[in-house]
Amino acid sequence: MTRIIFPLLLLFLLAGCREESMPAAKLLQCTGCHAVELDTNHELSCITCHRGNNEAQDKETAHIQLIARPAHPDSMGDVCGPCHGATVAGVIDSQHFTLKNSTNTFREVFGAEKPLTNFLEVPVKENPENILELADDLLRRRCFRCHPYSPGDNYPAVGHGVGCSACHLSFFEGKLQSHTFQKPQDQQCLSCHYGNYVGFDYYGRFEHDYNAEYRTPYTTKNAHFRPFGVEYHQLVPDIHQQKGLVCVDCHSGQELMRDSAVKPSCAACHSGDELAKSLPPRVERREKDAFVLLAGNGKEHPIPLLQHPAHFNNPEKITCQACHAQWTFNDISKHYLRSDVDDVDPWTLLATQGSFEVENLVEHNSDFNNTELPLQMTDKITRTPRQGLWLKGFTMRRWEEVVLGRDRDGAIATMRPMLDYSLSWIDEEENVRFDSLMAIDNMQGLRPYVPHTTGPAGVFYRERIDNYLKKEQTATTREFYTLLPRRSRPRHHTSPIPHSPF
Repeated sequence: MTRIIFPLLLLFLLAGCREESMPAAKLLQCTGCHAVELDTNHELSCITCHRGNNEAQDKETAHIQLIARPAHPDSMGDVCGPCHGATVAGVIDSQHFTLKNSTNTFREVFGAEKPLTNFLEVPVKENPENILELADDLLRRRCFRCHPYSPGDNYPAVGHGVGCSACHLSFFEGKLQSHTFQKPQDQQCLSCHYGNYVGFDYYGRFEHDYNAEYRTPYTTKNAHFRPFGVEYHQLVPDIHQQKGLVCVDCHSGQELMRDSAVKPSCAACHSGDELAKSLPPRVERREKDAFVLLAGNGKEHPIPLLQHPAHFNNPEKITCQACHAQWTFNDISKHYLRSDVDDVDPWTLLATQGSFEVENLVEHNSDFNNTELPLQMTDKITRTPRQGLWLKGFTMRRWEEVVLGRDRDGAIATMRPMLDYSLSWIDEEENVRFDSLMAIDNMQGLRPYVPHTTGPAGVFYRERIDNYLKKEQTATTREFYTLLPRRSRPRHHTSPIPHSPF
């Protein structure tokens, strides 16, 4: 018996010694659960930005007063502001944050008289009583998917952060890829500037039509990878993209975050006279040559300077892209329908339209094996659902013809259909509340824009300009002035005819 008891007692004593000699349990802290690699400029404690309790040993306690998204516009003043006060103060009123120009321009053609200071002020009206209220419903539930308060859509390449992180952190498929803050890369820019908006064209991308028979691949109905929601034609990229320039090479933080009065221009880099006055960032002049240090790859690239006589011996004032744009966005006549009718079967061939919410709901409810989802779309500001599904279509989508017109300074410029909208609404009882009510715009929806499809002017640049001038000259005086913005028209001209020679 003694032989048995003694070894057991020895084991018990040894075990007790080992237990007493063990160190106290180590605190997990935030990085015990979250593997995070910080950049050298943000080697801070997690709680500096995210708050919470860094010494707790359970999730609930650790997350008390946690700020999950410290870069969100609602939090960035308190979190980012102490270190980046001037930047935060400036960006909150910038175009990227307020969207006031695009929002007010859209609302004006539907009858709005008072401009808004911020897109967040667009009114909510569940049962619109006039065309402006219907347009506001469209803005809040279909259009406002790309803004710094929203994480974007659910397609792989268009999900992004909010607030500061929308531009300075990397996301893919809705997940944070790296906690390293960096200068905006083109990936971040394209998470909003895609789908036939300036930025997408920089990479030579023109979105396919929405109807299934105009999309690829043509031979399968299986799901396939569409990182931006809709497939696209690969056209020629902008020459600057081909040479390695990224968006921030031309669009500086001063312009994007503080609405600087100094905007990028072709002449700022390519005109010897302009370079003699002042050099843009990262541009260096050496005797008769100029070079730019690229932000994307850090390489130096020579800048071709204006030399062709066409740049100096022309009586007309002509913008650079009027000759150098290789192609343009021409989505002609945009039709939006709010449908409150439960039957989505008529829209199955139009399910893919760059809206994950529309695509998911139409495909789900058209499958009889599924329990139907309510026919609702979320308010992209408040994230609350409301009745009705906003569907979109076009009369025609084209890129081949570069349309010209006059900008506010009277220069010949590239134009695109931007405000040629018509809105409709069918309620849940299948009553047509509004039937193709069109935006009221005496420029027929056309507006000057700068296509990012720059390339050689080619041998037909003169023909492009001459053809426009012939159209302009054959139009009557009254017709011609409808091409000009109001501030460019003579004061005695008070009754423009809503017609364009285009």
